[in-house]
Amino acid sequence: MGIVKRIGTPLSPSATRVMLLGCGELGKEVIIALQRLGCEVIGVDRYADAPGMQVAHRSHVVTMTDGAALRAVIEKEKPQLVVPEIEAIATATLVEIEREGVAGHFPEFIPTARAAQLTMNREGIRRLAAEELGLPTSPYKFADSLAELQAAIDGNAGNGIGYPCVVKPVMSSSGKGQSLLKSAADVQQAWDYSQAAGRVGAGRVIVEGFIDFDYEITQLTVRALGAGGADSSNGASGEVETFFCDPIGHVQVNGDYVESWQPMAMTPAALQKSREIARAITGNLGGRGIFGVELFIKGDQVWFSEVSPRPHDTGLVTLATQRLSEFELHARAILGLPVDTSLRRPGASAVIYGGLEEKGIAFEGVADALQVPESDLRLFGKPESFKKRRMGVAVANAETTDEARTRAKLAASRVRPVPGK
Repeated sequence: MGIVKRIGTPLSPSATRVMLLGCGELGKEVIIALQRLGCEVIGVDRYADAPGMQVAHRSHVVTMTDGAALRAVIEKEKPQLVVPEIEAIATATLVEIEREGVAGHFPEFIPTARAAQLTMNREGIRRLAAEELGLPTSPYKFADSLAELQAAIDGNAGNGIGYPCVVKPVMSSSGKGQSLLKSAADVQQAWDYSQAAGRVGAGRVIVEGFIDFDYEITQLTVRALGAGGADSSNGASGEVETFFCDPIGHVQVNGDYVESWQPMAMTPAALQKSREIARAITGNLGGRGIFGVELFIKGDQVWFSEVSPRPHDTGLVTLATQRLSEFELHARAILGLPVDTSLRRPGASAVIYGGLEEKGIAFEGVADALQVPESDLRLFGKPESFKKRRMGVAVANAETTDEARTRAKLAASRVRPVPGK
């Protein structure tokens, strides 16, 4: 259907309808941003009462890997835009609908159905980055069994990945199923964990050589229309251009984001290389929207790690740091509106974990947390808590990122998840 030329009134025949496939905490913020711009938003996820469903105009519970079910809900709602917000989706169906339509309706997929399909698993995007685009990455191999994993590590004639190395399911998120292996004694446990924790069950893994990096970043990269946007009358080209946010530093534990801060101090050379890599990978994926490009940095050297064609969890810090958060940038970009990636003030974020295995938990200490200077909270409203499930985030600003990190972690530590009854 192409770029939205005008925005209608929600819940009316003129409505600009956007469907989000995935309604977690990131999707929730995207929904709010879209609604502030006048869109009618339909949320779809695999479980009821997901965070985004609580703010969407209406919602559907669908098995996201069931192509027929996805096709049916798209046919029923007929959205102009379909925005995948998670990896585990029947992307082959999205590609078919993008090409052939559904019941005569041709929605636009954000950024593209191909991008969603390539990035749904680590194999597709790693082969694109390393083998097609020639971007620097860690050495890697793929394995479908314990024996293949061991062979990939050991190799022959010195061509094995070796130790230390990292094993990940090709389909997982938030570090699930990821292990750092230091010796042969770790292989069996790593394989078992990868098979138990993959996003769509047992299957293929990637084994990567460990890069001894100094730090890692997320380079938020926005593909949006240039000056003037979709309804430009000032002679602007309206072509898709690439815009960069200030780099985000982050700490991950077992592959799961724990804290982030912006801006991350980098050498000019490392920043330039990071943006060259981000421009190359996002340009190949195409479309409009925000991308989270993860990179490893050592001195002036930069390695591509992963890319998500959607807002990134480490980018929650932009709720405090930028004039437009990553969610507002995504909403503007997909609607063909102008974007502004400028930084307002240094800031940081820190995760609040559930700490409990229980439904309908409550939070104490919220007032204490908000006593921390320049702090704010997002409690996501997830219906069920797990010990390591991300249930909220604290953000804070300060004159420096170091002080902002201290404030964000202090605010997060004061929030206490407790049983709801």
